[in-house]
Amino acid sequence: RSFCWEHCPQQQEEVAPENTTCLICLEPVEGRTTYGTMVCPACRHAWFHRACIQGQAISSGIFCIQCPLCRNQNCFVLEMFHMGIRIPIRPPSWEANNAYAELNERHRCCDAKECLCPGGRRVAEREGPWQLFLCCSCAAEGTHRCCSSLGSGHWVRWECDGCAGLGT
Repeated sequence: RSFCWEHCPQQQEEVAPENTTCLICLEPVEGRTTYGTMVCPACRHAWFHRACIQGQAISSGIFCIQCPLCRNQNCFVLEMFHMGIRIPIRPPSWEANNAYAELNERHRCCDAKECLCPGGRRVAEREGPWQLFLCCSCAAEGTHRCCSSLGSGHWVRWECDGCAGLGT
C-alpha cells in the first residue's frame, strides 16, 4: 500500500526523554515520535531514526530483526511492517557470505606439548590411542588419548591447561 504524507501510518504520539539518542547511530532523535523518529512498541524505551531501523532491517532480514534494546521480535516486527519498514524474507546478510563459517568447524588437531602420534598432530581416530579428545570446557584445544596419558575408559573427560589451570 501507498500513502500520502497526511494519511501514512503513524505511531501513537509519544514524547522522547530529554537528550534521547538513536540506539543504532547514536545521534539525537526528535523530541517525539514523527515520520522520521520511531520508538519500540514493546519496551517504549528504544528510540531510533526510520532510516537507521530500515538499514538494520535490510541487513537482518525477517529472521533476525528485533528491537535493538529489549530484543522483542513479534510485536516489533508487526509494528515495523505497519509503519512501512521493508523487511526482506531471507536470512541475515552476514550469513550469506559464510563470514562465520569457521565457528562451525570442529578443532581437529592434537595440542599436547609433545605429540606422540606417528601420523602427526592432525590424525584423529574414532577409537584407540590416537582418538582425539577436545577440552570439555572450551573445545578449542585437543589431545590424543596417548599424548596425555588418558585411560582406556569409554567416558574420558579432558580439560586443557587454559581451562583447568597450568599443570593440573
